[in-house]
Parts: sequence; structure tokens; C-alpha cells
Amino acid sequence: MGRGDWRRLDESDVRVRPGKGTRPRSKRRPEHADAVTAMVIGKDRGRWTCAVDADPGHVVMAMRAREMGRVSVVVGDLVALVGDVSGRPDTLARIVRVDERTSVLRRTADDTDPYERVVVANAAQLLIVTSLADPLPRPGFIDRCLVACYAGGLEPVLCLTKADLASPDSLLAGYAGLDVPAIVTRHDEEPEGLRERLAGRTTALVGHSGVGKSTLVNRLVPAAELATGDVSSVGKGRHTSVAAVALPLAGGGWVVDTPGVRSFGLAHVTADDIVNAFEEFAEAAEECPPNCGHLGPPEDPDCALDDVVADGNAGAERLASLRRLLVSRSGGSGDIRTES
Repeated sequence: MGRGDWRRLDESDVRVRPGKGTRPRSKRRPEHADAVTAMVIGKDRGRWTCAVDADPGHVVMAMRAREMGRVSVVVGDLVALVGDVSGRPDTLARIVRVDERTSVLRRTADDTDPYERVVVANAAQLLIVTSLADPLPRPGFIDRCLVACYAGGLEPVLCLTKADLASPDSLLAGYAGLDVPAIVTRHDEEPEGLRERLAGRTTALVGHSGVGKSTLVNRLVPAAELATGDVSSVGKGRHTSVAAVALPLAGGGWVVDTPGVRSFGLAHVTADDIVNAFEEFAEAAEECPPNCGHLGPPEDPDCALDDVVADGNAGAERLASLRRLLVSRSGGSGDIRTES
């Protein structure tokens, strides 16, 4: 445009960019009515692997949409995907929504850490894997996993491995009052009873390193080809699973293998979270004094849970087991003795 041609301009030719303080902004977000539902089965460096309609044959790589902000997305989550959901190589979908979770397995680094980590979402049950020998069982760790189950809405199942090395009777007797299902496996036998328990459900596995968790997963899902580690000479396992991953079972259902852990912090769990998981005591707990820890005398002399047992509505062994979990949650020793 030559000098002076500006006279031929009108208002339609003027473009004014508003300043940051006056730029109109909208809080409306796209509804994404065409989004497809998928289950998150893995995560790696800001990318999530998702199975569309929970179909292991239709796997899509996805990123979190900017509009999601820092919303947590973990293995087991049901999410809404938009974009390229074909699953072809070098394609990337976007996660635009996370459905409400039916259960959560949470833990903290220790009992003083205020930051809780969601390990798995929407699992129906938690398989607590512990070996009967090499390394020896740690009842305190089992108790803490049970607490996490009751607080997060998962059904606990004990899986005792290496029964060819030691008897499970003593350990099982310590959990009789909790009515926790238990499955015993041996290195020289196929875990058929375990397969039946997992079929058609989403199950998270947790356990110390070296207890045989990854070996179990390799038997249940041979295509997984997870690394298995030898137990060190001091009886402590090496971490062989480094990230949670969901693996499909041949008969339907999923197993979620989680990294081996050395501690299970419960800073996010309250005493009431545990008591509410025991139906026979939940109503009576509402009659307890404020700040009652439900441990009974001498710590809590006016705890109403003792009245439930006195009235014959629950067994003393059941209450003792509940209080052992409460002690474990608070960092005390609720261990039972076991013999190898």
C-alpha cells in the first residue's frame, strides 16, 4: 500500500488485539460428546496407554489435554478420549475426562508424609502377596495393606507364596478374625485357585520385593514376560517392577502389577475409615466420645465398641483384629508371631 492509501481504509480493516486485562475469557469447556471410553493400563513419561472399551486388542497412546490441568490419571482409571483413537503407530489421542472412581488404593511414603499417592483406581480387589519363607512374612505390612483396602473400598485377598518352604497355618490363624480370603501357592504347582479368584475382575497386586509377585504374574499372563529377581543373601528382595501396569487375563479380567514397596504409609487414613469397614461396629462407633481412637482401655476407656461384644453382636476375636489394624495405622506394632 502506497503512502497516503490509508485514507481508503475503513473500520473493517482495523485489527486491535485487546490487552491481557480486558481480553474476554470463557469458562465454557467442550462437552466432547464424541469421546470414547477407555481404561488406563500403563503410564510412561507423560503418556498413558489406554485400552478402548477395556479391550486389550484396541490399545491407544494418549496425552492429558491441556484443559485437564494437573488432574491425576492413574492405572485403572476410566477416561474419555478424543482425537485419533485408531491405535495406529505414531498416533496420539487426548484424555479429556476422568470418570469417578469406584475404589482407590492409596499410600504415602511414610506416616508423616502429607502427600498421598494413588497407586491404582477402580480395582475390585487387592491381592496381598507375601512369602512364607525367603523372605519371612511381615504381618505388620499385611495389616497396613488391609487398612488401605478398607479405607479405599477394595476387597482384600491374602496370597501366601512358597508354601513348599514353610507351613501357612500360623500366619492364617492370625487373620482368622478378619475373614480375609486366602490362597496358598507353591513354586512347583500352577496357581489354579488363584486364576479362579481373579477371573473377570480387576485385581491389584502388592507385596514386598522378592515374595514372588512378578513370578505369579508371569504364570497368570505368560505374555507379560516380567523380570523376576533373586532374593539377596540378606533376605531382602530387589525391585523388579518399576511402574504399575494392567495386564489382561486370558479368561477375562485384569491384573495390575505394582512396584515392590518397602513401606506403606497411611497418613491419609483415619481410625473411623477403618471402623466403618466393619459393619457390626460402625454404628456403635458413632456413640464413642470425640477423638476416640477405638483402642479400648486404657487408651480409650469409654469406647463403645466393647459394648457390641458384650451384647453378643460381635466376637471378641473380631474386635481384637480390628484394634490391631488401628494400632498398625497409628504406627504401632500390631504384628503377630509367625513360625517358619
